[in-house]
Amino acid sequence: MAVQVIGMIGVARPSDDATVHVIEGGVSANYLVEFSQAHDQAGFDLVLVGYTSTSADGWAVATHAAAHTEQLGYLIAHRPGFVSPTLAARKAATFDQLSGGRFALHIIAGASDKDQRRDGDFLTKAERYDRAGEYIDIMRRTWTETKPFDVDGVHYSMQDVRSDVRPFQQPSPPIFFGGSSAEALEMGAQRCDVYAVFAEPLADTAARFDGFRKLTAAHGRQARFSMSVRPILGATEGEAWDKAHAILGAIESTGSSSAGSITSGRQAYDQSGERMLAHAANSDVHDERLWLKIAAATGAPGNTSCLVGTPEQVADALLEYYKLGGLDYILMRGFDPLNDAREFGNELIPRLKAGALELDELAAATAPGLIG
Repeated sequence: MAVQVIGMIGVARPSDDATVHVIEGGVSANYLVEFSQAHDQAGFDLVLVGYTSTSADGWAVATHAAAHTEQLGYLIAHRPGFVSPTLAARKAATFDQLSGGRFALHIIAGASDKDQRRDGDFLTKAERYDRAGEYIDIMRRTWTETKPFDVDGVHYSMQDVRSDVRPFQQPSPPIFFGGSSAEALEMGAQRCDVYAVFAEPLADTAARFDGFRKLTAAHGRQARFSMSVRPILGATEGEAWDKAHAILGAIESTGSSSAGSITSGRQAYDQSGERMLAHAANSDVHDERLWLKIAAATGAPGNTSCLVGTPEQVADALLEYYKLGGLDYILMRGFDPLNDAREFGNELIPRLKAGALELDELAAATAPGLIG
């Protein structure tokens, strides 16, 4: 499949000069429509609708946005455990049908015990991943089973389960997941379609991809990936770096990482966060333009991997990751969320998609059996 570009929509206009997170601050129907339409017009394929235990409901957010956009798909972040998996399956199938297949699901087991407990969930992280696996199994059965079935699991017991609504995308919409723990990787390798990671140095990303491929192969499955990055663009490389340092300065001067509700509840960084901070401590810049200074400054290592340069330079850098194979999705968002989404659509997204298509065509032309 051709590379697909994912953005992230916020629900209220941010007040900070440099916004790290976009899913806080109440909800504005008009801003949500403006933000979604900007992504639709810029050529994004999907947008992530995030989740915290204090933010607006993602299903309602995506439903409202989908009614005001034409092509844009919605990757809804969803935490298992707060609604029944059979109800979640019907909600997903309904949205998928009404939107004409513009739906994907991102399963999050919860990185923060504190954030989980706000909604009454006191399971350990390992228990949450075990529950998530059972949850996904039940969802998939609800989408695909043609006869009623019973469930007698560790976390769920159900009788005579059936659904009148099936997903538009057959046999099911794509399911994303993220995480670096053994529990997360095993759950995702068995049950999910796309492994979502943050941009790290190329060599480390290649190693992560290879490691996950081995896990999925053990279950007879094929690994697919999504990578999240924060492009910082300029008309020249110098302008891009000036802009990057201005963003860092704005964050440092206000102390506004805007990450408090997510990172303050973490008892410790997960392995991905620890790895990112280690990369940042080793060097501010990797592979010429992967910039990790904001990750180190904000203490939000997972959401602040930046690629700095002109649209052509950043597209070329992203294509180096694409060459690793299996990278079907790239999630990009900026620090001026609405305006950056529009800017990405001017040159960066077209260059990225054209370059990925060229690489795909070259690979097909040189595949064994097609030469001579």
